[in-house]
Amino acid sequence: MRATAATAVSLLKLRIGVAIAASALAGVAVASGPALSWWQVLALSLSILGASGAAGAFNHYYDRDLDRLMARTRNRPFASGAFGESIWWPVAFVGLLAVSLGLASLTVGHIAAAYVFLGAFTYGIVYTVWLKRRSTWNIVVGGLAGSFAVLAGAAAVDPSPQVVPTVLAIVLFLWTPPHFWSLAAAKGQDYARAGIPMLPVVTPARAWTMAILAHSVALALIALLPLWFGEGILYGIGAAAGGSYFVWTSIRLYSDPSKANAMANFFASLLQLGLLVAGALLAGAAGYWS
Repeated sequence: MRATAATAVSLLKLRIGVAIAASALAGVAVASGPALSWWQVLALSLSILGASGAAGAFNHYYDRDLDRLMARTRNRPFASGAFGESIWWPVAFVGLLAVSLGLASLTVGHIAAAYVFLGAFTYGIVYTVWLKRRSTWNIVVGGLAGSFAVLAGAAAVDPSPQVVPTVLAIVLFLWTPPHFWSLAAAKGQDYARAGIPMLPVVTPARAWTMAILAHSVALALIALLPLWFGEGILYGIGAAAGGSYFVWTSIRLYSDPSKANAMANFFASLLQLGLLVAGALLAGAAGYWS
């Protein structure tokens, strides 16, 4: 049972899926409109976990040749040979995506479901198939996947565009590149061996560390903008604490582009996202119960 669960977590990239679902719930929390029922929140979360899992599993299948070349990914189910090649795997992933979109459409509306689809499509096709092997813009454009999750959460509350969820979507867009660039810098030999043109692999250290620093500063500042639109102190604490720490570790990485500092910056990005989402959820809960 434990091995089966571990395989499912790996195949569907559920750790990433949980972060994406949490980002969607942050979109729910900061959106203005009638509160969702508990079952709508559950259905939205499950639909995003399913859609992101389908895209993640397709990424495993499509990139199995690259994954075999990287120490970090060579034990994934398709790369290791635990799962064989078959046309039925992509069919199953499309089926999971369809069920997830149907659940979202029936419970939180067609607009929210459309954003869920765009997130999965961006990661599964735009990033994995079109850009990952060809362009240093791969993860920049791929960052839209997380942004669509925030917009899906907000659209579940009110399909009309709103300022604060849009700001959070921009923050998620800016967060993804430095997060993955930091990992690529720490695991540079892996990406170089696989021929994946991540920015730290194909540019000098001064260039990619500056790109990471610029993104971290921009997202830290933009993450504070919702305070001008009524988000409370709990949100502000989360945004300020996470953003400040991420900027500090990015400055340290710029000063000393070592693998240790790159990995520290990677974990700082996770902390920044966690504190931002937690601040949004706590602020939303405080507003609900006030």
